[in-house]
Amino acid sequence: MSENLRLAETTSVPAFETCITDQEVKYTLDSLEVLQINVGRLCNLACKHCHVEAGPARTEVMSREVMEACIQVCKEWGFKTVDITGGAPEMNPDFEWFVDEMTKICGHVIVRSNLVVMLEEKYKHLPQFLADHKVEIVASLPYYRAKETNRQRGDGVFEGVIQMLQLLNSLGYGKDPDLALNLVYNPNGAFFPPEQGAMEKEYKQRLMADYGIVFNNLFTITNNPTGRFAGFLKRSGNLESYLQKLYGAFNAATLPTMMCRNQLSVGWDGKLYDCDFNQAADLPVLTKETIMDLVGKPYVKREICFGKHCYGCTAGQGSSCGGATE
Repeated sequence: MSENLRLAETTSVPAFETCITDQEVKYTLDSLEVLQINVGRLCNLACKHCHVEAGPARTEVMSREVMEACIQVCKEWGFKTVDITGGAPEMNPDFEWFVDEMTKICGHVIVRSNLVVMLEEKYKHLPQFLADHKVEIVASLPYYRAKETNRQRGDGVFEGVIQMLQLLNSLGYGKDPDLALNLVYNPNGAFFPPEQGAMEKEYKQRLMADYGIVFNNLFTITNNPTGRFAGFLKRSGNLESYLQKLYGAFNAATLPTMMCRNQLSVGWDGKLYDCDFNQAADLPVLTKETIMDLVGKPYVKREICFGKHCYGCTAGQGSSCGGATE
């Protein structure tokens, strides 16, 4: 078990629940829209900010049995969006089968990719595969310059991402209305992201001017104090100050739109979580169910499991896997 697990809980900021006055926001909505599925922690990169601590040495990979349960629950509960993540989800041996099956039953399938994995010979066919299935791609690009991106993700990663973005543009991504291409910005340190709209405008201008690249949206995501980023905060002596900064920027207006209220997160082994960050902190749903337990059962609203890392989603303009929430 990771030594970075629940480091946020060791800080002196108040428990997150003390900031909630409307009891309704402690529960999920009457229906859920997003089924987020982490198909494994195996990845070709080991990024410094990764909250699930993915990397080349990880062995956790979702089995087809768990995937089949995800497909069945998706059918039964009528999720509008399926969000496939990792690790590098492309490295799961059943990735293509899973995407093919999910696109048959759900009109909006997202794959979160570091992009450079698809430069490897084994995965070079995947950009066309994803385009053929009209899958939305959400790609991590910490900055529009090489220095900042490579510092966070490894030497040469920026150059590979640019190459892949140009290839995706050539397939229609970012241009064709059916081929959405969205980018993700994470701060390269213990500070908040800039305002999302302004940052998106800056990204679009620079990527077009320098590389001829177009994309749809930029999501700015606050680095959550879990996983490798929590470990970095602890080692650098910034854990307490970063949590205090998040707590000081708490915005109650973001509570109703927290992503945990509208989604179900599935771990590689089928365990269920309220969100991807709870998955990183090993805080499963309070009912302790697995995705296999839900097959054949109707949706029931659930009480959400909170931790101090939740301040990362409610600071400033709010933060979620889909960017700012307010």
